[in-house]
Amino acid sequence: MDQTTQILLLIITAALGLIATILILRRDRLRSASADRESPFAVATEGMKRCPACGVANLVTDATCSACGETLPG
Repeated sequence: MDQTTQILLLIITAALGLIATILILRRDRLRSASADRESPFAVATEGMKRCPACGVANLVTDATCSACGETLPG
């Protein structure tokens, strides 16, 4: 291979790497945006009580919140 062909292959490889990087970053951004949406799956909260400070569900037997440490009512 002559030098011109090697340079052309290097430029093409660099462009493909750049395109792949952009696509991966875009995919990750779309995944994190979809994580903010509400889950389509039902979650049972029977036997749980919600923390008044942060809203996390805790076991009925817990005295403090597992997420923020706030004292739970009841």
